[in-house]
Amino acid sequence: MPTRATPTVRQRRVGAELRRLRIAAGRTTEYAAGLLGLDRTKVSNMEAGVRTISPERIQILAGSYECTDQAYIDALIAMVASRRRGWWEHYKGQLPQGLLDVAELEWHATRLRSLQTVHIPGLLQLSGYARAVFDSALPPLPRSEVELRVALRMQRQKVLEREPAVEYVAYVHECALRMQFGGLRNTREQLEHLCEMSERDNVDLRVLPVEAGAFPGAGHAVLYAHGVVPQLDTVQLDSAHGGEFTHADAQLTKYRSHMDWWHERSLDPHASHDFIRSLTRKL
Repeated sequence: MPTRATPTVRQRRVGAELRRLRIAAGRTTEYAAGLLGLDRTKVSNMEAGVRTISPERIQILAGSYECTDQAYIDALIAMVASRRRGWWEHYKGQLPQGLLDVAELEWHATRLRSLQTVHIPGLLQLSGYARAVFDSALPPLPRSEVELRVALRMQRQKVLEREPAVEYVAYVHECALRMQFGGLRNTREQLEHLCEMSERDNVDLRVLPVEAGAFPGAGHAVLYAHGVVPQLDTVQLDSAHGGEFTHADAQLTKYRSHMDWWHERSLDPHASHDFIRSLTRKL
């Protein structure tokens, strides 16, 4: 099977899951290599996502590791079975791989939840707002890269329009609504757009007012992507040096609890809509 110079997060995830299964079964890489008729290095590369693996080999390994969760096995097989190129690959080599990984993660998710404390959620941004966000980067991004990033962000929003459209729950702090990226007019248009998007059946937009006080995950933008099965959930965190992805059980549990906290304390969708509308009228 061929190797990859720069595997995506999704490709690395398949390998990580196979490694997790192997360790849970108490098997060595030498054992897996013998089972598949390969050398140990190739198995290590498969588990790192550097080397591709066929659906047949996933089935063989999962059976040998005594994994009986067929839904989980089928989900892993589906992750490698498709040979269709994702629309985000059009930007490969033009934008950082991490940005494309976010698009791929969203596209394959069965449900999305996000926390935003400073920015409007990317899936709900207008192009003018997104451009203002990217223009604020230091050191400044080249104009061509800013426009590519804006284009990618706009295309990511197709996940909310496709059939079936993904369910999206967005928790937004009041501070993010008051930040005027791109000036007063841009902010007003962006808030009006939020109100329109919140009326979609698959979009659940909830505002956390400043009166709620301290909150978990302060300073972090968090995306929780639900997989086909719970074992394949993924969390993506924004940072100054790029996105970070995690799927460790402890981290998934932590960020699920963050989402639950925000859900309990945020305004409900109707109250959130009215809250955003009242802010818009004051601009």
